[in-house]
Amino acid sequence: MKTIKNTILITIVALCLSSCGAYNFTGTTGKIDGKTFQVNRFQNVAALVEPGIERTFTLKLQEILQNQTNLNLTNSNGDLVYEGEIIEYRITPMAATASQTAAQNRLSITVNVRYTNKNKEKDNFTDKKFSFYYDYPGTSQLTGADLSTGLDVIFTRITQDIFNESLAKW
Repeated sequence: MKTIKNTILITIVALCLSSCGAYNFTGTTGKIDGKTFQVNRFQNVAALVEPGIERTFTLKLQEILQNQTNLNLTNSNGDLVYEGEIIEYRITPMAATASQTAAQNRLSITVNVRYTNKNKEKDNFTDKKFSFYYDYPGTSQLTGADLSTGLDVIFTRITQDIFNESLAKW
């Protein structure tokens, strides 16, 4: 009886260890083909320009890659290269009040991304668009802390989507 219990326990442990072999806690499946990454400054070419968001976005993308991988950030010659543009920054009314004013507005941002993996070219993509939005009350101005909160919500989602598309393969 003791031998059967030991055999079952060993089988369960072996299955658990083998099933987790290609997955890690950052969400990437398998080994990342590279040791370094580079994030070139994303230019803001949107029709409506909000100063400073290109720097904020670039830093946010660097941050997620540093936090969720063991890759080293470099300024040039990275194994993985991210570059692109912020192509849309738009505020649109989403709901109206009885007095014909906006009850709710939406900030939408779209980023165009080019990803190059020098060691695994089949993973490269060009001109892939990622976008997200942030809704806020029509009675408030999108400035200061409100703008910072909106950008954080949007850029957290967009950078996670870029990470998933380029490295996690979700």
